[in-house]
Amino acid sequence: MLAFLSRKIQQAWYRPLGWNQIFLPLSWAFERLAKRRRGQFINGQRAVTRVSVPVIVVGNVSVGGTGKSPLVIYLIDALRRQGWQPGVVSRGYGASVQNFPCQVTAADEPANKGDEPVMIVRRTDVPLVIDPDRGRAADYLLAKHCCDVIISDDGLQHYALARDIEIAVVDGQKGLGNGYCLPVGPLREPPSRLNEVDMIVLNQAEGGNPLANYNVDAEKMFSMAIVADGIYPLACLKGSDSSPIKAERLNGKVHGVAGIGNPDRFFSSLRQQGLEVIEHRFADHYQYQCHDLQFGDGLPVVMTEKDAVKCIRFELENCHYLKVSSQVEETMMTLLMDLLTQVKSSLEASAES
Repeated sequence: MLAFLSRKIQQAWYRPLGWNQIFLPLSWAFERLAKRRRGQFINGQRAVTRVSVPVIVVGNVSVGGTGKSPLVIYLIDALRRQGWQPGVVSRGYGASVQNFPCQVTAADEPANKGDEPVMIVRRTDVPLVIDPDRGRAADYLLAKHCCDVIISDDGLQHYALARDIEIAVVDGQKGLGNGYCLPVGPLREPPSRLNEVDMIVLNQAEGGNPLANYNVDAEKMFSMAIVADGIYPLACLKGSDSSPIKAERLNGKVHGVAGIGNPDRFFSSLRQQGLEVIEHRFADHYQYQCHDLQFGDGLPVVMTEKDAVKCIRFELENCHYLKVSSQVEETMMTLLMDLLTQVKSSLEASAES
């Protein structure tokens, strides 16, 4: 029953107001509280941690999956190509560890350190520290590693860590839904918050502008595409060298497994590979059991990489994952590098004075 109600509420977020308008007073109260909380950090009423290197925040104003993790992975690689040494801080949602701050390694179990942090580290080998207190995580990261820039993953609303550059990711197809804050709509902060970030990344906008109805500067909008790199056996995540599996080898029909914020995009990607997909939707950050992946018909199972890092331990030979990467407009990276250079110079000048 709870799952049914949750699904109905989330469906209503992306439709014109209907029965959910009875919750408008709660939505307005949520928006006021969000603005007040942010104002307290800006006005110095709450403590803010400032570190000695530039901080790039990647986040969103809505709940659910918008494509933050692929963008973080892209930024890590792009920054390294430009000579930077990035590190990442994350809340570590779903982590069971109790002692923070805590560094994540490729050998860690996702149940202990969080599925997204483990996935990011396995893809990039970046220094990554989890802690609900991101300021403390950033201090720990700099004490242990020679990082000269920090990426705060899903950190837009975590104002206790001072930031220099804000990047908001928006689902290019769902946009901001009905434009209301929780619980009437999907927003953590009002649409006007996008006017204050440095860059807005539209994920899979496919030529449209999901923010056309909002007063948002189009010059700071950049497109991002999520590209399928191929389907791989789960064993590849253990270091086994393997090439992508051709879709034809999967005999055309597969069980698609997704425990992410926006599973529709994943299932669509599988169909674009020429596969017929039997959909299996699980809650975001779901902790799988072996029986969840056993369907009794011998068909191959294909899941997201985020799910795959949690399922390696089952050692099921018939399981695979779809590896994806991001493609971002070059003009965005040019702007980001210019901003980083300015921030670095400003921080160095402040340190000398």
